[in-house]
Amino acid sequence: MYANRINSLPPYLFAAIDRARTEAIRKGVDVINLSIGDPDMPTPPHIVEAMKKSIHDPARHRYPSYEGMLSFRTEAARWYKKTMNIDLNPEDEVLTLIGSKEGLAHIPLAFLNPDDISLVPDPAYPVYNIGSILADGKPFRMPLLSENDFLPDLEAIPADVAKEAKLMFLNYPNNPTSATATSGFFEDVVDFANENDILVVHDNAYSEMTYDGYKAPSFLNVSGAKDVGIEVHSLSKTYNMTGWRIGFAVGNRDMIAGLGKVKTNVDSGAFEAVQEAGIAALSGPQDCVREMNRIYKERRDALLMGLKELGLEVKPPRATFYVWAHVSGESQDFAKMLLEKAGIVATPGIGFGESGEGYIRFALTQPVGRINEAVDRMRKLDI
Repeated sequence: MYANRINSLPPYLFAAIDRARTEAIRKGVDVINLSIGDPDMPTPPHIVEAMKKSIHDPARHRYPSYEGMLSFRTEAARWYKKTMNIDLNPEDEVLTLIGSKEGLAHIPLAFLNPDDISLVPDPAYPVYNIGSILADGKPFRMPLLSENDFLPDLEAIPADVAKEAKLMFLNYPNNPTSATATSGFFEDVVDFANENDILVVHDNAYSEMTYDGYKAPSFLNVSGAKDVGIEVHSLSKTYNMTGWRIGFAVGNRDMIAGLGKVKTNVDSGAFEAVQEAGIAALSGPQDCVREMNRIYKERRDALLMGLKELGLEVKPPRATFYVWAHVSGESQDFAKMLLEKAGIVATPGIGFGESGEGYIRFALTQPVGRINEAVDRMRKLDI
């Protein structure tokens, strides 16, 4: 019945987790959900107010432009200049997205022919792999290993694979490992892309979610990066806007144009009232971001202390709101044990790829009190 590309898709990780969580709640379990990276704090009020004001404007009730409002793209370019010191032309180097997931899933449709290779990190956000499969491409997995600080080993990619590859997906600060990358690594990526004629897609959704004085570099900060790639950003995590579905892609104008051609044919653009809210987020006061980071840091420290007391191996993250913990045994069994015996929902690393086996991802999306309670429940288990 289904097309081969559908039959070849792996089960979507978070849908399965949500079903297990729902079933546990149905049975009366007091579930502590530390799985999906969905902020539990509300969208800042000034952003909500901008949406409320805009939604009453009849001009916003009609079809939006495919590429997004120029005012939103201009504000996105200003935000990039202000936060990352990158110059962008909003007319042809910025494209509005209906959330970064939509853009990441559509990029392979623009650049992969059937059986073309895409280089996909493993473990990784599943959409890089899934988007490549839906475009009839062939994902080649780049292992992210602890001994390499969860960075792909570019030299380990076979020469014939590198020469055939058309796309490379990267994501730093990283989901699920919370690893970070240096500008030096991005310089190596640019050299690798130039040598092998590869287009780079850097998912930078967590750039503003940082701690301990750390500042995450942009891929586009590196000389020559805009010649070979684009960066995708989302307002979801930075401004607690996951449900609003608003993001943008920036960088290489030919790649932006290619992605735009796909979007022109498959969607009708982001709701303009949401784009107005996005303008308020990007141009407004940023103390809301700093306050959220302060809260996440408190949660991170509480969870790290508890996990270390339990003897789990974990490196303190300096970005994202994930903790990537090494566990004994298979990650799916460990996650199942946490849910069935402690009412804790966490994400098994194997769900992000083969190299994620042996790890569990905890999301810092519960208050400190609930995180401490989760640790107390784990203390009663033999882990």
